[in-house]
Amino acid sequence: MFEIYQSEKTRKYHFRLKARNGEIILSGQAYKDKASCENGIASVVKNGADESKFHIKDSSNGKKYFVLKSGNGQVIGQSQMYQSDSGLKNGIDSVGRNCDSSCKDLTD
Repeated sequence: MFEIYQSEKTRKYHFRLKARNGEIILSGQAYKDKASCENGIASVVKNGADESKFHIKDSSNGKKYFVLKSGNGQVIGQSQMYQSDSGLKNGIDSVGRNCDSSCKDLTD
């Protein structure tokens, strides 16, 4: 399930995708308005089941994470850091399983 929330500090809108167990598996960038944030969610729904849209990155601390890119190559969202390759693979698979269009708006 997706959640839309607004930063108290910047007042920008963000989304996060949560697995059924409540763990955050993908976080979106900051958006100036809610409509743009909703478009970001729609892009995850469109691209989240396509493994070719996921790109694995190495962080400065040696852990790995992934980013999900849209058809035009723009980053839509980023994962948490993973200790193992199997955890990373499970995270990518989890995005595909959980990226339906259900959304909880926490800004209302």
